[in-house]
Amino acid sequence: CCMHMSQSVFSKIINREIPATIMAETDHIIVIKDINPKASIHFLIIPKKEVRDIQSFEQHDFELGLHMFAMAHYLSKTVPGAEDFRLQINSGAGAGQEVFHLHMHFLAGTFFSI
Repeated sequence: CCMHMSQSVFSKIINREIPATIMAETDHIIVIKDINPKASIHFLIIPKKEVRDIQSFEQHDFELGLHMFAMAHYLSKTVPGAEDFRLQINSGAGAGQEVFHLHMHFLAGTFFSI
């Protein structure tokens, strides 16, 4: 397959080309610790398939949402202190998206002031 765009930092993490603290992984999803946390528990839930943002979804991509929510559910049940949590997706530069590979922020525990 040809890359029509340069790989995102998340694709490089998924391919183990650059290091990250991996918290969980399935066939479809990888979860890493955010390097700039906004809470005491701040993970990124990242589909392994590289999709730029929600606006770039095609019909068959909506299944990724199911996998992302299932992972959030799993984390809330298995990570101590993560029973109550916040999910955030920034979709598009105007909404604060910085890495253009769809991802969901999973935040729990103590929230840090911005």
